[in-house]
Amino acid sequence: MKTIGLSGGISCGKSSVAKLITEMGVPVIDADQVARAIVEPGMPALKEIVETFGAHILHDNGTLNRKALGSIVMQSEEKRTILNRITHPKIRLSIFTQLQEYQERGHDYAVVEAALMVETKSHTLYDALIIVTCTAAIQCERLMAREGFDRATAQKWIASQMPLAEKEKCADILIDNSGSKTQLVEAVKKGWQQLLSLLTSPP
Repeated sequence: MKTIGLSGGISCGKSSVAKLITEMGVPVIDADQVARAIVEPGMPALKEIVETFGAHILHDNGTLNRKALGSIVMQSEEKRTILNRITHPKIRLSIFTQLQEYQERGHDYAVVEAALMVETKSHTLYDALIIVTCTAAIQCERLMAREGFDRATAQKWIASQMPLAEKEKCADILIDNSGSKTQLVEAVKKGWQQLLSLLTSPP
């Protein structure tokens, strides 16, 4: 089974591309959903996070307050690194287990969607990498609409991530999501065919 990484900048439309790939019959593992699962109450990762950052990052019902934790790690690269050190190995293990299950079911391809794939260099674990991109202006507008941010806050969030241009350099396939839904559907179809050619061509 060939495994494909799917990433891109915040609010560029990774999830939209993942949905279209799923509709093509290819299983997609969402690393963000995996990340949520490993910090459920009672899980070792949550215990470690509380011990590191304090109980104030929990809701009253004992679940993780992701916004509270996010505001802490957004202010400090050191704290973001510490959080990643706690969560990333556990996320990778869960993803690897799911990939094994898809292989056992006979799938030829599986996709792993993750926002920080290039930053963590985990894209090197896969056979190919798709990067979803869009213009800087559209990225900012989408983030403002999605999170209710003002422009300055949205730009701060975008600036906290690796520049899109750097991620694009790592891509085997680039999908531009600056246009309409119809244009994205066509871009995904074309990109997937290019990917299959890449993965099935002789070395």
